Amino acid sequence: MGRPMAGHLIAAGHALAVWARRPESVAPLAALGAQVCATPAALAQSCEVVISVVTASADVEALALGPQGLIEGFAPGGIHVDMSTIAPGTARKVAARYAENGIGWLDAPVSGGEIGARDATLAIMAGGEATVLARVRPLLACLGKTVVHIGPAGAGQVAKACNQMIMVNAIQACAEAMRLAGAHGVDLHKVREALMGGSAASRVLDVMGDRMARRDFAAGIQSRLHHKDFAILMEEARQLGAPLPVAAQTWQQLNALMAMGCGRDDTASLLRMLEPGQWPGADKE
Repeated sequence: MGRPMAGHLIAAGHALAVWARRPESVAPLAALGAQVCATPAALAQSCEVVISVVTASADVEALALGPQGLIEGFAPGGIHVDMSTIAPGTARKVAARYAENGIGWLDAPVSGGEIGARDATLAIMAGGEATVLARVRPLLACLGKTVVHIGPAGAGQVAKACNQMIMVNAIQACAEAMRLAGAHGVDLHKVREALMGGSAASRVLDVMGDRMARRDFAAGIQSRLHHKDFAILMEEARQLGAPLPVAAQTWQQLNALMAMGCGRDDTASLLRMLEPGQWPGADKE
């Protein structure tokens, strides 16, 4: 997602420096004139604002606070906007360390996926100080259609956890509906068409229902990423004592999906967890 987002910033006329763990990832941006930096610290030395999109909490913590991390390069007044999906506690920890050094922080996870990143239509959920958000809002406007300030550091990640819970629960519900329709032997495409005209209509049913009906399980968003997101929200629920019974059931289905080796397939593969004969490798048992 970071590549098209960086492209939007270049197109808007911003001077861009970039760093990535895989050098090949930054080659297209270098071709557009971006300065390539050797380390996160060097990146922070070159920028007033650093925007990151990486995978997990540990990745963000290492990027920000590890050896040659951003904190070693930022001048006081610098800002780190992290648009990854991570644990709220990690966001708060990084924000606190930065505050000791006069560095601003926003956790600003997004919803909209690769298509939203490409089309600059992301929904951005921001946690951090309002004054920091005000400084970077023009940059975020290049990347998304909505920016909502949720609250202090970590609050953006809380909102993202809620987003992921609703969305993936809906994918599971869609899978169960398609399984029921399939068990009756009716046309899944027709069922989806009918449901899209009624109160069950949703973006999830539109996109994931279509993938399930076509049995297209190639990755749009790899299911391992949604599994990672659910690990975060279920741990939050455990710590807070917040009952999430529907999410807990979906979490078990995601666990099964990982156990079957489908982590790099699309989350629409949740349908296959309801069809034992369709599990990868089932014909070999």
